[in-house]
Amino acid sequence: MKTEFTLAQLADPDIAVADKILRACVHCGFCTATCPTYVLLGDELDSPRGRIYLIKQMLEKDQAPTADVVKHIDRCLSCLSCMTTCPSGVHYMHLVDQARVRIEQRYQRPLTDRWLRAVLAYVLPRPREFRLAMTLARLGRPLKALLPASSATRAPAPGLLRRVRAMLDLAPAAALPPPGPAGGSVFAAQGARRGRVALLQGCAQAALAPRINQAAISVLTRHGVEVVLVRDEQCCGALTHHMGQDADALARARANVDAWTAEMKRGGLDAILVTTSGCGTVIKDYGHMLREDPQYAAAAAAVSAMAKDITEYLAGLELASASRRDDIVVAYHSACSLQHGQKITSIPKELLSKSGFVVKDIPESHLCCGSAGTYNILQPDIAMKLRDRKVANIATVKPNVIAAGNIGCMMQIASGTSVPVVHTVELLDWATGGPRPGMI
Repeated sequence: MKTEFTLAQLADPDIAVADKILRACVHCGFCTATCPTYVLLGDELDSPRGRIYLIKQMLEKDQAPTADVVKHIDRCLSCLSCMTTCPSGVHYMHLVDQARVRIEQRYQRPLTDRWLRAVLAYVLPRPREFRLAMTLARLGRPLKALLPASSATRAPAPGLLRRVRAMLDLAPAAALPPPGPAGGSVFAAQGARRGRVALLQGCAQAALAPRINQAAISVLTRHGVEVVLVRDEQCCGALTHHMGQDADALARARANVDAWTAEMKRGGLDAILVTTSGCGTVIKDYGHMLREDPQYAAAAAAVSAMAKDITEYLAGLELASASRRDDIVVAYHSACSLQHGQKITSIPKELLSKSGFVVKDIPESHLCCGSAGTYNILQPDIAMKLRDRKVANIATVKPNVIAAGNIGCMMQIASGTSVPVVHTVELLDWATGGPRPGMI
């Protein structure tokens, strides 16, 4: 694609990156077939190709975002399915990230939008505040009937009350479990130590499902790996990063680079492991995010190189022999951030299969479930349609359990089905000597 940035514009490192991305796009349209919003809405501007055109025009002309541009960028899930499909290697993720930052900086959203986004950006990255919010949401669930329900996806953007209902829909019906172990905790390897890793503690997952990291710790220590929960670690920054709040996201990235680098020097690390794939995709991008920071560029690149999804690391271990569980049919949901963002597709399924489970692929597995961080709150109507489509596809394989590698997907899918939804590592822990996941 031809671009017309001035030399002065290209002196900006971000514009230089955008120019390279835009020039790679040949507008072939392959991405439209795998874009969830285009599949649902059939609007060219709700496809990657259409959004690329809008972003190009906005950046080239140095324009403030219009309401129409914001609408179509906001509808993007950042599922990155387009990047998997694109034959030209267009790095759409870095382009849409730039667009969101510009929207945040130059577009005045309605007051209720600004308020809701501010609340989400403050609460979600903080486990203590998030626990309190979930407790209040659970108490407020009976009020859902008084709030507006889902409407057609072609309707205008959902209002505040519809979004509040979406939050209540996602709130757990039962009380939250007790918090997991605190930062600074170290879990010794059983037997001879084969490795030492840091495990990302997370924010929303730490409050909603501490059992996931507990299962990861269990399976790792059982196989000779010492696990440390690094003190002073923060939210990875993914939530605010995808909301265009770059200053907050970069501050969190720097804090984590400091914390993990200090731990590397103190006790050595073989890897930084992540059980939430949405976080993993961003941590693996710290090197790009901080590339222009002379103080952090090298350390951030080193951190990104050490970051691994839990299944990536477990694939390098010889897991304990598993007894066959041919009676357990697992529908494996491949989170977008894992399959498209990190290009990890077969490893989780292979691990589950080797651990004795019957693993079934889900039809249309490339399409997003509609979770996408805060998307199912900010765009609940589209998110619900994607969830229902995903749940219907899962039902066709008649599973006993659904496995996924991302807490957002787990919550989203669980809100639309009675089939138990667990993290992949919970099944791997069970298969190698750990407890059976309670909901199976």
